[in-house]
Amino acid sequence: MDSVRSERDLVAAASDDPSAARLAELARLFPEVMTDGSVDFDRLREVLGDTGDTRPERYGLMWAGKRDALRAAQMPSRATLVPKREQSLDFATTHNIFVEGDNLEVFKLLHRAYVGRVKLIYLDPRYNIGNDYV
Repeated sequence: MDSVRSERDLVAAASDDPSAARLAELARLFPEVMTDGSVDFDRLREVLGDTGDTRPERYGLMWAGKRDALRAAQMPSRATLVPKREQSLDFATTHNIFVEGDNLEVFKLLHRAYVGRVKLIYLDPRYNIGNDYV
């Protein structure tokens, strides 16, 4: 039990903040485009030699709420994954876990602890609630 506790204590209380990490990397690469901790996008375009978007038009996926979904993906999670040992089969020896929760929040939490170690993720679609998995 102490090994599980010490392993859990090593994981931060919140998931990574991808926006902050990207902003820090942008500031490192292009310090001249930073103004009071924010990006001066006009200056960034100048530094990158942008003379306007001359790329050909292309198709894309657009839907109402897409901007809000992208913002939600960038927000760090403060949720916690708690194992249910009594509902698990061979919890101490198996290398498989079952996680139930909001897909986005679970992915954020799993990313730091399991990056590069996950072989398969199965997402049970919402319409499959209450049915046996086949």
